[in-house]
Amino acid sequence: MISDYLHLDSSDLGEGPLWHPKLKSLFWFDINSFKMHNWNNSKLKTWVFSEPVSAAGWIDEEHLMVATASSLTKLTLATNEREVIVDLEADMVHTRSNDGRADPWGGFWISTMGLNAEADAGSIYRFYKGELRHLHQNITIPNSICFSPDKKFGYFADTRKQKIWKQKLDESSGWPTHEPVIFVDLESQGLRPDGSVCDSEGFLWNAQYGASRLARYSSNGQLDQVVNFPVSQVTCPAFGGDSLNTIYTTSAYQNLNSENLKAEPLAGKVFYFQSEITGLAEYQVIA
Repeated sequence: MISDYLHLDSSDLGEGPLWHPKLKSLFWFDINSFKMHNWNNSKLKTWVFSEPVSAAGWIDEEHLMVATASSLTKLTLATNEREVIVDLEADMVHTRSNDGRADPWGGFWISTMGLNAEADAGSIYRFYKGELRHLHQNITIPNSICFSPDKKFGYFADTRKQKIWKQKLDESSGWPTHEPVIFVDLESQGLRPDGSVCDSEGFLWNAQYGASRLARYSSNGQLDQVVNFPVSQVTCPAFGGDSLNTIYTTSAYQNLNSENLKAEPLAGKVFYFQSEITGLAEYQVIA
């Protein structure tokens, strides 16, 4: 059951929550407003960009790697200094970054998609040891990037196709070794998988956009439990807090009309609740 929400302005498209294990604070994005937020000791700080931003990984206590529409950029938190690490579809003005997460090897997986969610316009890349390698293409809305705690599998979804895949990874380097296989097929239930995160027990928590819920699946894809929200457009979860048992979940109010917003006054808020299950500290990016 949802305990509370952060008492902040709502996000049109809240995404990419990241609990920084060193700073002990939460970062997240409002993609359509070109903003990254940080909530620390009940204080809000916001960074504004010139293009959509959607995901980040922590490099150290002073720097984040931020995925923008055209690059992976090193951001110095204190000074707002920015340095492009590598271009990301910089020549493709019709795409932007979307879901992303650091992996256990110090790499960073990042997805792209069409600005208007054009069919099959998206891709998934991995940045590792200075190289950005193209892993998957012909995805419409790529999401759910996360990794099993035993370092054996990576996960990703196509929200439009209503499926989550799992992919075998090399345990020493993190590069995919096999073709992805379907982990959960939600098409028959009419559910749309958005962002996901794995917990310390190897279960996957998936935000299901439009369904007002967060669902936990076992490592073999069986539904374990559901957490319901007072908003329909739940977008992505993250574990945080001192004991890594607080689950933060972003949401959105995009495309909701005035009647919808009356029925969902909390749409776009960041929600949180305490779980009996602990998460994993977000992995450090080697940039």
